[in-house]
Amino acid sequence: MSRRIIRHPSPLPMPFSRATQAGGFLFLSGQVPMDATGQVVRGDIRAQTEAVFDRITETLALARCTLHDVVRVTVWLSDLALFADFNEVYAARFGKALPARSTVQARLALDVDVEIEMQALLPDRRPGPVSEA
Repeated sequence: MSRRIIRHPSPLPMPFSRATQAGGFLFLSGQVPMDATGQVVRGDIRAQTEAVFDRITETLALARCTLHDVVRVTVWLSDLALFADFNEVYAARFGKALPARSTVQARLALDVDVEIEMQALLPDRRPGPVSEA
């Protein structure tokens, strides 16, 4: 099985790849709220979640993917009291094409409130239209 590492044009302050392609999937490393210069985005959970989704969307695009290709999401929140506000942004970004998801509470690096990790199906492996079961 071949593997492709995706380098993002913005700086990575830590030793990991933004994403790796393998076996027909794109595996995104956990993303925290950072801007294009690598600076942490501060603000409430909504602002931090929007910043994370902006970076994820950029990374997905490098592999010709969109949020509609995402099949699995893991979310870490610094406090589960942030869950409802986080969910509003999450639902607005994904629309009806909701992937499988787990959400847990954890102390996060860089003193942020949210980290999101995703797995997406690569474009050449896409099935037909999404349907609800």
